This record gives sequence, C-alpha cells and structure tokens, in this order.
Amino acid sequence: MKKYIWSGVVGGLILIIGAFLLGRFAFPNTIISLPAPELAEGQRGELGIDKNINEATIDSYLGRTDAVYRDLRMLEDPGNYEAIGGDSKLSGFVRGFELVPFPYIVNVIGLPDEVGDTYTGKTLFRQHSDGAYTENYEESMAILEALFPKDKVIFLMCGGGGYSGMMKNMLVTLGWDASKIYDVGGYWFYDGNNNVDVKRLNNKGEVVYDFYKVPVHEIDFEELTEK
Repeated sequence: MKKYIWSGVVGGLILIIGAFLLGRFAFPNTIISLPAPELAEGQRGELGIDKNINEATIDSYLGRTDAVYRDLRMLEDPGNYEAIGGDSKLSGFVRGFELVPFPYIVNVIGLPDEVGDTYTGKTLFRQHSDGAYTENYEESMAILEALFPKDKVIFLMCGGGGYSGMMKNMLVTLGWDASKIYDVGGYWFYDGNNNVDVKRLNNKGEVVYDFYKVPVHEIDFEELTEK
C-alpha cells in the first residue's frame, strides 16, 4: 500500500515540476522581473529613452501578460522624417506592438526643424506652452486610459524616440505611474528577431506598403463630443 502512495506522490511532483518548466519556457517574459526605468546617457536620455529596456533589449520583454505595447507612429506621417534618416511611411514594426498615433492624441510640439510639421488636425488633448494639457472631448480621458491602462506596464516606441518620450511625459503629467512606463526608443534602430516588414518591393520592382499587417487603434473624432 505504501508503495502505491509513494508512487502517487512522486508522480504528482513530476507533474507539478513539469507544469512549472513548461510555463517557464513557453511564457518566459511573464516572469522576468523588470529593472526600474532609468534614462540612457546623452541625447538618448534627453529624448527619454530607457537605459536598460530599449531597441537592443526589448525582445527579452515581449509577450508579457502584465504589459501593453504601443508604437506611437502614424501609418503615413506628414512630417519629413527622411530628412533625419527615418521614414514618414511606416516601413515596419516590432511584433506585439500596436499603433496608437501620437499626433492624434495631442498636438505635437518640438519636432526638429528639418522634419517640419506633422499632422495638425483634430486631437484628443491640447498641450499648452506651459506644459499643461486640456481635454478637447468629453471622452478624451476615457480613451487615453483605455489605450494606456494604468494597471499595466506600458512599453512605448516610435521611429526615432521623440514621440515615445513625449507620450511618457504626457502620461506622467496626467497622473500615470512613471515607474511602470518605459520609453523603448526608436524602431529605426531596432535589429532584433521580432521585426515585421511592412515596406516591400512587388513583382514589378515598385515599393508598396502592407499596412494591413499593422494593428492600429483608430480614433473616430466624428463620434466624440467636443468640450
């Protein structure tokens, strides 16, 4: 009788250990602890880019169940980002990130002179010269909280690191926890294993963009109530 009891205990332990190891390797990023946000040195730090979680390391932090991943670029940005070595049309993105165009969230201030103006249409919020933000619509804050949930870790990325830094500053100013927000930097500097190409050449040698691949959070301003 004891033999069968012992056999059952051993079998149970094997199942528990096996389940733990399966979870550890199938979902590795759900249990990796996160370093506290810390600014990079030099110009990257001035943009707000994180020292530890950035374009070079983000692959190790993808797929977390406690996080959301937001790319702040537009599919087609009116700004001339080619002038600073980037691209105005979204050429690709990191798998797991979802597009939330920053110029739809708030008016953009402080772009490099070479880039010129980005989108200047309707926005959820208005940023004033003193750094304060006001809501343009009754639903503005609810939409922001839905797109950037306060109970999640938030990873932000854009093209070169500007929009993502501006987005983190805005969220923190409006009450989000800075310790849960990481400015990952710019897609243009990403060389990891989770790239999704959007720009390609077709069989005629023409450049085409497969925007259908990109998960985008649309904002229908016509359905909102102006304040």
